[in-house]
Amino acid sequence: MDHWWYRNILEPGKLPLLLALLSFVLTFAATRTVTRMIRAGRGPFRNVSPGGLHIHHVVPGVILMTIGGFGAVATGAHGVSSAICAVIFGTGAGLVLDEFALVLHLDDVYWSEQGRRSVEVVVVTAAVVGLVLIGSVPFGVDELSPDERESRAALVLNVLFNFSLALIALSKGKVLTALFGTVVPLVALVGAIRLAKPGSPWARRLYRRRPRARARAALRLWRHDRRWSGPGRKIQDLIGGAPDRTPARDGK
Repeated sequence: MDHWWYRNILEPGKLPLLLALLSFVLTFAATRTVTRMIRAGRGPFRNVSPGGLHIHHVVPGVILMTIGGFGAVATGAHGVSSAICAVIFGTGAGLVLDEFALVLHLDDVYWSEQGRRSVEVVVVTAAVVGLVLIGSVPFGVDELSPDERESRAALVLNVLFNFSLALIALSKGKVLTALFGTVVPLVALVGAIRLAKPGSPWARRLYRRRPRARARAALRLWRHDRRWSGPGRKIQDLIGGAPDRTPARDGK
């Protein structure tokens, strides 16, 4: 265990990344617990509303991200100070992304259907950072041999090819596939060769004169939603709480 810790965390300098990820996940979990208690009227917690102005936790989150980010740049990649900055940054990121939907819509949609986007972004962010932490390098650079890494041409071609696959998957409306494909190229390859989602830029441009392709894409999306939307919503509700059935009011 000690050998693994040194070889995979300490030696590559990934301790700050690990601390940032842990503080990010713990902050999100603690924040959701508190907001759910406020929503249910339990416990000592209340909304922060000085002078009648509701202060969302994205505000201290932005402040903490700013302090942690600039502090990490100023202190370098090693030492106790970098670890502290990583914890501060991860804490701020957890607060900010917990209200990602609010920032996206510029409205208090925390407990609405649109608020599910925050949970999705947090889960995806944690998963991608986790992949990087265990050794996955964006665009498949980690899959190259030492000789290929020393060859600038091979490195550039590999990055460009995998980036193109992720870009194609993104243009087909497969956002999650493209995002995960940046660290796992095989995922991007699958997204690039499969049918585009209806309404995506790829479908609007290349399926205009292909009615069969449009019909197949619509049918595949319907089957996917029928199979996975229910379980996906249950998992989101378990993690972040079920949204309100009525329009959200100001506050949590």
